[in-house]
Amino acid sequence: MEKEISNEILEKWLKGWSLSRNLALPIQYKSGFKVDVNDEKQKSRYVFSDINSDFLQLSETIFEPWVFLKVCNSFERFKNLIPEKWQVQPQGYMMSCFHPMSLPNVSLHEDYRLEYENYNSTFVIKIVTKKGELSSIGRVVLVDDLAIYDRISTEINHQRKGLATFVMKELEKIALSKGIFNNFLVATEEGKSLYELLGWDIYSLYTSIVIPS
Repeated sequence: MEKEISNEILEKWLKGWSLSRNLALPIQYKSGFKVDVNDEKQKSRYVFSDINSDFLQLSETIFEPWVFLKVCNSFERFKNLIPEKWQVQPQGYMMSCFHPMSLPNVSLHEDYRLEYENYNSTFVIKIVTKKGELSSIGRVVLVDDLAIYDRISTEINHQRKGLATFVMKELEKIALSKGIFNNFLVATEEGKSLYELLGWDIYSLYTSIVIPS
């Protein structure tokens, strides 16, 4: 069952998202938050916990392309309240796992090895081949009592081998070693099924709209 997300959790997740990407931390914008991304296809993002007058006002006043508006609700709830200039993006899912993950007993094949890295409260786990080719990667950022998982991916020619699951297992070990049991992430449609298998639940829908160039 979906829950109403608090601004406290939203800010912690957004802080973790920003730290993972070496961006400036989110700043309060009225009832939501703003992050300057400074990317060609995402200049900035405004994030709100729910559809409200601040969110709707921004949808009227922004005309610049590649400025994203994001809200923890479904597009159906507000599509008739915003100008037609906006284009909805693929559905995202805020997901939580406030207990140990349901991880299968996976081990790493001898063809692979682990590499570790950390920066900005962000811990990185990489699985690479013996030749040094990156096969799978993921990050966890620790923000207060929340472990925020980010950018979990596996290269196409290394998929279906349980590598992403192994990355999640190693990232969870890091969070647990710091006494953090509350896990949070935003998943794509594709990633959602993996996380559900590992015991995660959908916390809230996460919808993005943008004006393309």
